[in-house]
Amino acid sequence: MTKRGQFITFEGSEGVGKSTQIALAADALRSAGVDVIVTREPGGTPMAEAIRELLLAPRDEAVHETTELLLMFAARAQHLYGRILPALERGSWVLCDRFTDATFAYQGAGRGVPEERIAALESLVQQAVRPDHVILLDAPVETGMARATRRGELDRFEREEVAFFERIRACYLERAQRSPERYHVVDAARPLAEVTASVAAILQSLRQ
Repeated sequence: MTKRGQFITFEGSEGVGKSTQIALAADALRSAGVDVIVTREPGGTPMAEAIRELLLAPRDEAVHETTELLLMFAARAQHLYGRILPALERGSWVLCDRFTDATFAYQGAGRGVPEERIAALESLVQQAVRPDHVILLDAPVETGMARATRRGELDRFEREEVAFFERIRACYLERAQRSPERYHVVDAARPLAEVTASVAAILQSLRQ
């Protein structure tokens, strides 16, 4: 029987370096003989990527928070059943750039959607599936936003005010404090090499 793979998510606000760290982590794991897939949310399958474009594109029309929430979970359902679960069942490790923690942070703390509403959709869409481990890359909001701005044109979320991202950061840290056995907080304001070393140490511990 094939051993189930590990489901590891990388979380954090804008500009904390998730994409970079996931790519480096995947390379390190593959070098160690681990079968890995790298994916992201919203996205990960053609349909989920189309929903991502709807969610991120700047637009004149106001997007109601319930619309945003349901689109997030619609993309997640397609992603989970079309890509994540099949990979885990064949023994691959799944490294995912954001998952439902991001919904609690962005739509919950950021937009003000009640936590119980998000939790209900989490149960409906995911049933008992939760990430095995969450690597939370944390940095002060001003640091992350300065990095995000340097990347180029900002998407619909990145254009929010600083207070929005402060609420998001606080939510992430509170969730990590609530479940320290599953969350690994990494100071992402440090130089790249130090952040990478911290993430590598976490992954090494999960392989033992």
